[in-house]
Amino acid sequence: MNHPRTILKTAAACALLAGTAAAFAHVTLPRGGATVGSDYNAAFRVGHACEGAKATTGLAVRLPKGFLLSDAQARKGWKLDVQKNAGDGEVRWTAESPQAALPAGERAEFVLRGKVPGTPGPLWFKVLQTCDVGSIDWAEVPASGSSTAGLKSPAARLDVVAQGVATVDVRDGWVRQSVPGQSGTGAFMKLTAPTGTKLVGITTPAAGVAEVHEMKMEGDTMKMRELPGGLDLPAGQTVELKPGGNHVMMMDLKQALAKGSTVPMTLRFEDAKGQKSSLELNLPVGAPEGADTAAPAHQHKH
Repeated sequence: MNHPRTILKTAAACALLAGTAAAFAHVTLPRGGATVGSDYNAAFRVGHACEGAKATTGLAVRLPKGFLLSDAQARKGWKLDVQKNAGDGEVRWTAESPQAALPAGERAEFVLRGKVPGTPGPLWFKVLQTCDVGSIDWAEVPASGSSTAGLKSPAARLDVVAQGVATVDVRDGWVRQSVPGQSGTGAFMKLTAPTGTKLVGITTPAAGVAEVHEMKMEGDTMKMRELPGGLDLPAGQTVELKPGGNHVMMMDLKQALAKGSTVPMTLRFEDAKGQKSSLELNLPVGAPEGADTAAPAHQHKH
C-alpha cells in the first residue's frame, strides 16, 4: 500500500516528491535532486531484466539537453561507448559475453558524471535497456509537470533545484494528532540525501520548539533528548524518523492538531562543505495507512 507523500509548498521542492510510478520504475536515478550548475553523479539503477528475459545485456542512456557529460564509469566485462554530441549525447554499455550480462534477479548501477543546467526544472534521461530477449525503452515523459503516475515506462527523472533549496528527498511524512491542552507531539518522515548532509534545524509555526530527538533505554526507562549535533544523512541512504526511534519532537503547541489538517514545517540542512539549504513542507496530521504508530512511554532528559 502506498503511503501519502509529503506535500511541499514550493514548486521546486514539489518536484522531489513525484508520483508513485517513478518509485517502482526499473531504471531510475537515486532519490533526491541536484543544485543548479552543480556536478552530479548519475547512477542508473537497473532493477530487473526485460519481460521473459534472463539477463540485461545493454544499457544506453540518452543525455538530455543542458546536461554536460564529463565521463562515464566502465564496467568489467562490458564495452563502454560515449558520444558527447551537444544536446543529444549518449552513453552505452554493452555486455561482451553472456557471462558478463546482468542476471534478471540482480540489481546494478551504471554511472556517468556531468554538470546539470543552471536553471531549475526536471531533467529526463531516456534509457534503452536491452536484454537477451527483447528490450524496454524507458523514455516516457509526462505531457506537463513532473509526475510519472500512469506511465508504463517512464524516463529516469532528475530534479534540478535552485540554490538554497535542499536536494533531500522527503517521503511518508506525517504528524501525530493532538488534543486541546496537549503541549507536545511528534512528526515522522523518511529522508534521503543524494550527497552526505546533515539536518541541523527545524521550525514550524505550529509549535514553539521543534527538534530531532533520540530515544534510548536507560535502565528500565525510555528517555528522550535532543539529538546532539543534528541528524546525519549519509549519501544515498534513507534515514527514517519514526515512533519509538529518532523523531521530530514538537513542543509548546500553539493549538490542537486535528486529523486531516496540515502542519507547515521548514527543515534546514548543512553539507560537509558548509553549504546551507532548506526545504518547506506541509505535513498531514494523522498516520498513513499501515504506519507503525506505537509510541512507547518515555521521559524527557534535560
